[in-house]
Amino acid sequence: MSDWFFIENESEYQKAMERFQEIKYAEKGSMEYREKMLLAHLIDRYEDRTSSLPELDPIEFIKIRMEDFGYKATDLAKAYGDKGTVSKVLNYKQPLSLTMIRKFSEILHIPVEALIKEYKLQS
Repeated sequence: MSDWFFIENESEYQKAMERFQEIKYAEKGSMEYREKMLLAHLIDRYEDRTSSLPELDPIEFIKIRMEDFGYKATDLAKAYGDKGTVSKVLNYKQPLSLTMIRKFSEILHIPVEALIKEYKLQS
């Protein structure tokens, strides 16, 4: 496990993101899993300090963060428990539920405030 400290610049941020991608599927309880969780926290802190939230609707924000972390809809479905509902939400056919907002905020490191904004559904 590498020695990680607070991320202070873009170069350290990129290094942390690259390492996170390498170990994102680490087995729970392993040293790599602990490193992944630490990196997620450090990355989140750096992003909170250095970036302002873009003016995006919640679904676009979710899609961007999915790409940032290399997640697919199936990864969100595993966290939420229902692939069909996740698909409908990502395709603007169904609104985010409170449970989804909580879970997606946690796993995608998106502030809840960004996920509760109104957005239009497609009929």
